[in-house]
Amino acid sequence: MLIKNVHINNSDKLQTVRIAGGKFSAIADVLVPKKGEQVIDGQNNVLLPPFIDSHIHLDATLTAGEPEWNQTGTLFDGIRIWSERKKQLSINDVKTRARKTIYQQLKYGIQFVRSHVDTTDPHLIALQALLELKKELENVVELQLVAFPQEGILSFPKGKELLEQALKEGADVVGGIPHYEFNHFYGADSLKYVVTLAEKYNTLIDVHCDEIDDPATRNLEVLATLAYETGLKDRVTASHTTAMGAYNDAYTYKLFRLLKMSHINFVSNPLVNMHLGGRFDTYPKRRGLTRVKELTEAGINVSFGEDDIKDPWNPLGNGNMLDPLQMGVYAAQLMGYNQLQNSFNYVTYNAAQTLHVSDHYGIEVGLPANCILLNGKDFYSVLNKHAEVLYNIRAGKVIAKTVPAASELFVD
Repeated sequence: MLIKNVHINNSDKLQTVRIAGGKFSAIADVLVPKKGEQVIDGQNNVLLPPFIDSHIHLDATLTAGEPEWNQTGTLFDGIRIWSERKKQLSINDVKTRARKTIYQQLKYGIQFVRSHVDTTDPHLIALQALLELKKELENVVELQLVAFPQEGILSFPKGKELLEQALKEGADVVGGIPHYEFNHFYGADSLKYVVTLAEKYNTLIDVHCDEIDDPATRNLEVLATLAYETGLKDRVTASHTTAMGAYNDAYTYKLFRLLKMSHINFVSNPLVNMHLGGRFDTYPKRRGLTRVKELTEAGINVSFGEDDIKDPWNPLGNGNMLDPLQMGVYAAQLMGYNQLQNSFNYVTYNAAQTLHVSDHYGIEVGLPANCILLNGKDFYSVLNKHAEVLYNIRAGKVIAKTVPAASELFVD
């Protein structure tokens, strides 16, 4: 396959890419098609590595309104509603909903997904279902599963045992939710337990950390300290960290020194963070978002996730990573022209670093031929018009294709 006339990684330069044997075999200004070689004319559009959703809950996807709608829009009511819905889980139920969502994500150019899976279920049904689906779809999507204790580790019956069992059964990442534990002592102790499991099973860590507007919530400093002192460092991710939006600047300045030393990753979920955050404020009302701009400027790795698609925490969502990205650049005030042009990194290369897949991710000779062709001459225009993913290509094979809608205008 030959893909010609493309701006690789949003570069100003036009180049051509050759794919052979499922890998990128050549990149040059001009490459002559070989006999019988499939040729895709990129027509001066942007070619990127696949989009990555670094934070989603596939076990809960497409359950909005079951058994009730989250009318308050709070995180806590979402957890309460999900606690009831998960009593109805079956292998088929989870796989059917998750498969439908993943297929939708493929249409929007996603090939890498990190999904959190609730382990506060005595039967671990959702985990078993998603482990099966991970295997079934491995040729089209790389799925990482996080063992996620939605209702706590120390505050849920046998929470510790269930979390460890999930790792024994094949979860790739161990998670936590310290701000939802009964008290801050449990919160800190739960993080220590998460680190112990990660070291024991040689897994990555991704914690729902301080997803609350309370400025007194300080689990992030505990997680960063553990990452630094154990040497786990960039194997650790802090998701949400919305309390940082409520911290005073003096404390935050001190905290950033530790964050940089720890090398941990951050995942912000702009759509859902903006929706759930600030719910207990009148005015002034907080945005409910972590300090994306400041973290980025400090050289700390940040990526974006969609988090929820039509579930108790978000009644909307369709699997298009341009949605959280656009919300993120608006909410974090990353609206400078260069910031917009480079914003694709939040859902590509930064996310690859978070998921620890950088060794087989990117558009370089010798790497797996995974890429997407976007309908835009640069990423600024792609983001501005929510441009289509014209081709989603994995290992040199087209797995999804979109033909742009044709509009006609009838005016005098």
